[in-house]
Amino acid sequence: HLLIPWWNAYSFLVTYANVDGWTPPAAGARVPVSPNLLDRWILSTLDRVTGEVVAAMDAYDLQQAVRPLVQFIDDLTNWYIRRSRRRFWKSEDDADKTRAYETLHAVLLRLCQIAAPFVPFISEEIYRNLRTAGLPESVHLSDYPLPGGLARDEALEAQMAKVQEVVGLARQ
Repeated sequence: HLLIPWWNAYSFLVTYANVDGWTPPAAGARVPVSPNLLDRWILSTLDRVTGEVVAAMDAYDLQQAVRPLVQFIDDLTNWYIRRSRRRFWKSEDDADKTRAYETLHAVLLRLCQIAAPFVPFISEEIYRNLRTAGLPESVHLSDYPLPGGLARDEALEAQMAKVQEVVGLARQ
C-alpha cells in the first residue's frame, strides 16, 4: 500500500524525464519558488512531514513516525501527480514543465532520505537512480533532513486540506 505508489511516482518521473531529455539540476541547487500552487503545496507539506517524522523519531515512537509518510505518499500520488500530469505531458518544453520536474525530483530525493530508516532498500534504489553528482553515493550516507529546509505555507496546506475533504466527501 505504501511502496507501490511511491515506486510508481518514481517511475512516472523517470519515464517522462527520459522522454523529454530532462536532467536534474546539480546537487545543492535549491528548488526555485514556483508560482504553481501544487508545487508550493507539495514542498510545504513535505517540510511539515519532515518535522513530524523527526519529532516522532526523537520521541522513539516509530509507529507514529511512519504515519505521516503514508499520508504524504498518498498526497504525492493522488493529488500532486494526478493534478500535475498535464504539466509533464505538454509538448513544448516550457518553464512550468521544468519546475514540475524539479519539484518532483526534489520531493522524491527528500522522501528517500526521510524513509530510509524504515524502508532502506527501496529508498536506496530510488535515491541512487535520482542522485546527481555531488550528492553522497548512498542515501544512508546523506544527512537526515530536518524541517525548515523548504518553504512552508500553512495557509496553502489548510486550503488544500479543505479541497481534499470536499472531494473526498463527493466520492463517497
